[in-house]
Amino acid sequence: MKQKKAILFFSLVFLSLAAAACRTLPSGQGSSGFQNSQPDWISNPYLRYNSREYIAVVGSGNSRQDAERNALANLIAYFGQSIQVDEVVSTTYQEAVRDRTSVWSEVTTADTVISLSSSMDNLIGAEIGEAWSGSGIHYVTAILNRSRAAAAYTEMIRANQAIIENLTGIPVEERNTFSGYSRFQLAAAIADVNASYADILQQIGWTVEGASGGGSLRLEAAEIKSSIPVRITVLKESHVDSADRIETAFARALSDLGFFSGGENSRYVLEVIIVLNPVSIANSPYSWARIEMNASLIDTFTKALILPYNVTSRDGHTTQAEADNRAVLEAERRINNEYAALLNDYISGLLPGF
Repeated sequence: MKQKKAILFFSLVFLSLAAAACRTLPSGQGSSGFQNSQPDWISNPYLRYNSREYIAVVGSGNSRQDAERNALANLIAYFGQSIQVDEVVSTTYQEAVRDRTSVWSEVTTADTVISLSSSMDNLIGAEIGEAWSGSGIHYVTAILNRSRAAAAYTEMIRANQAIIENLTGIPVEERNTFSGYSRFQLAAAIADVNASYADILQQIGWTVEGASGGGSLRLEAAEIKSSIPVRITVLKESHVDSADRIETAFARALSDLGFFSGGENSRYVLEVIIVLNPVSIANSPYSWARIEMNASLIDTFTKALILPYNVTSRDGHTTQAEADNRAVLEAERRINNEYAALLNDYISGLLPGF
């Protein structure tokens, strides 16, 4: 009986000491300071995480932060190009969602979408799991819960699809307009983003309908563009001999954006008025000319001035004819350098608020 009590006593003492050691030793080290063996999840994270429920990868680094970064990068690399979106599309999508969140009531996951769109190489639902360190190296797992990620991406696709339907569901008379073109261009960009979400869902193990990308929408946008030529008219005095250069400069700017110029029944008309006068400058040996050019882009359907553009400059030379010519050349240079960007900014700013 005494022998049994002694065995029980020493067993309790041993267990108490072992428990105390476990509470006080750093992670990954034994009582003598030697490293414990690595946990099996470092070589195979699916020994810790069920592959039907999670996607899991391991990252390592000299610090916990480096290990986490590396693990998340490995998780992103798992999906390859699926979460890579064209930079222009990414920028367009990000700006549109940020600027129109308040009016796009269908975007039920707006905060999440904004977070994703700020960097298209993020993954919704990614998190850090197990961690271990030994010999100065840190190891962590980055995991993605399949069902939670699938629910988030499916909801974002649904919300984006609602935006696409709102953008493209417009009356026929509004379709072949600058606004209609802008709407279909944005819809195409959002559809491209949805296609990237669908690729991720496919790799997670889910499928989704209606996320085929923006190719067809972009074709419709191109058709709209070809259906809205801009007629250019130039009003000038008879002595402005080289004013045709001004018309050619505007036509070139439209062409740079993919629009045609001309047509008798165009909805849009660019009315250009050129005033060119000699200028006297006291004590100057040169002849001077001042050009004032006003270009008004008008919607003939609404009778509205939608985009004004003005150029004023003064140029001199030894003869009045050459001074006049240089003034016109300066106006042409300004149009070449400025007008395409100005018109593009106007069209890009036609995003609807609904």
